[in-house]
Amino acid sequence: MKPRRLRKTAAHLEITAFINLIVVLVPFLLSTAVFTRLSVIDLTLPAQNTGALEHVTADNLQLEVVVRAEALEVGDRTGGLIERIVATPTGPDVRALGRLVQQLKTRFPDKLDATVLAEPNTSYDTLVQVMDAVRAGHMAQGDKVVRSELFPNISIGDAPTRTP
Repeated sequence: MKPRRLRKTAAHLEITAFINLIVVLVPFLLSTAVFTRLSVIDLTLPAQNTGALEHVTADNLQLEVVVRAEALEVGDRTGGLIERIVATPTGPDVRALGRLVQQLKTRFPDKLDATVLAEPNTSYDTLVQVMDAVRAGHMAQGDKVVRSELFPNISIGDAPTRTP
């Protein structure tokens, strides 16, 4: 008797549904990725307090801006309050903050870090305005006024509560 062999036919894959999915999904993912990248602000969390005594020197500025409803409190974390900028009727006085931060940058040109601490009810717009004033400003170089970095490495956190 002659052996019988089964004839196998090649299976055809139906991939048109998968190709349709890819055709729709790829442009959607590419378009949303562009908009997500434009709205990112790189921030870091403040360093955890180690509890060790830090010696305050002229080179050891730890700039801290506390955003409160009635004023902006600019200070050194270890040295105390530098200046309290009272808010205007329209909101915080970010122009005065910008001028003060520029003065601090001329005294401490190598420092890049700052911390912005906000109360829980602070609006997002106010927080962004304060961060922009701390991050960059206009400084005079010779007879030109150029945009320059002030304290670009910003950490954010919660403002300390006041004790009555």
